[in-house]
This record gives sequence, C-alpha cells and structure tokens, in this order.
Amino acid sequence: MLWHHCSGSLVRCPCSTGLPFDECCQRYHEGQPAPTALALMRSRFSAFAVRNEDYLLRTWAPATRPDSLDLSEFPIRFYRLDILDVVNGGLTDDTGIVEFEAFYKGAERGSQRERSRFERGSDNCWYYADGVIAD
Repeated sequence: MLWHHCSGSLVRCPCSTGLPFDECCQRYHEGQPAPTALALMRSRFSAFAVRNEDYLLRTWAPATRPDSLDLSEFPIRFYRLDILDVVNGGLTDDTGIVEFEAFYKGAERGSQRERSRFERGSDNCWYYADGVIAD
C-alpha cells in the first residue's frame, strides 16, 4: 500500500476509513480545520503515516506541544488505525476523547493503544492536548 506524498483518488487514506486520501485527511493536512476530535485524530494518524511533522505540530495544543518533532528517529511505519471509543469532541463540544489502537511495522510488528484528549482552541479549531498510552 502506498500512501505518502501521493494525491489522487486511487490512493487510500492511511487513517483506515477506506476513502481516497484526497477525499479524506489530505484536506486537513492542506489547511482545512478538522470539524471534530475524531477527524483530527484520524488526520494526525495519517500525518504520522506520511511523516508530516508540520501538521502534527500545527495541530498540537500550544500548552503541550514540543518545540520540534523528528519522525525519522522512529524507524516504523504506521499502517492501520482502529478507533475504540469516542467521547464528545463533536461540532458543539469544547473537549473530546478518542481511544485508538495504531498498528505499525518496523524491525518488529506491534501496536500502540492510546486514549487521547482533544480541546477546541480560541480559534475554534481542534487540537491534540495529550494522551495516556495503555500498557
């Protein structure tokens, strides 16, 4: 499966919706605000998959955002996202939680399960605040 740095309706989005990238997360990577916490979660997963560090930093809440991000330090490739739970994070909410499991390949195959917290900023956009990784 090829996703990264490709556009066109034949390339599936990494976020596992089954939609083409240009009809799914690409619009958020190009600047359209994600309408819900779940949409932001999916677009951030896609950003990890295509190694879009700028988007990840841009959608991270300022209070918890790192100064920089270098995904080349992580020799893994994310290939599947399962959404496990969504609490709030809708069009009229100010906070939301999305629990997910992200599957990756590298020297080994594995997954990471996280319960992420999202908040709407003063600009009315959703931001990733923080998350708790399950053991």
